[in-house]
Amino acid sequence: MKLSHLLLVAVALGAALPARSAGPITGRATAIDGDTIEIRGERVRLHGVDAPESWQKCEDGDGSTYRCGKEAAFALDRFLAESRPTGCELVERDRYQRFVGVCFRNDGREVNRWLVESGNAVDWERYSRGAYTRAQEVARSRGGGIWRGKFQLPCQARAQRANRGSSC
Repeated sequence: MKLSHLLLVAVALGAALPARSAGPITGRATAIDGDTIEIRGERVRLHGVDAPESWQKCEDGDGSTYRCGKEAAFALDRFLAESRPTGCELVERDRYQRFVGVCFRNDGREVNRWLVESGNAVDWERYSRGAYTRAQEVARSRGGGIWRGKFQLPCQARAQRANRGSSC
């Protein structure tokens, strides 16, 4: 199915998301970090998922640490490059004035779902309402990405770094 058809289907079904504040945006996407992309100069935070921060470290299966946030961003950039352009159905703007959206590659694969299923992000149920629960179970059972060892949820890592309470 073509990208334009998928976006029309997402709009028609409402995609179980809150009211939209803008129409779709399509173009060559690049990863800014593990859960934010840029298309035509606009930043899009991927809705309902939370990837490790670029500074965040995770434990590998053998107990060593690695920069899981950087790894997630690189994996996302490679995934986007495999089938361009990328289109996003925008949900809202966040407090940083980024768009928030659900995005699809040209071949129809949903970017948000892939991030969770590959283990490069977690389902942020507070926003997704559990849309990616099954994808997360798949990643966890395979030991993919961050699930190959121990890690701190990204929302908890941000809160700890900022010396405030967690939002997750």
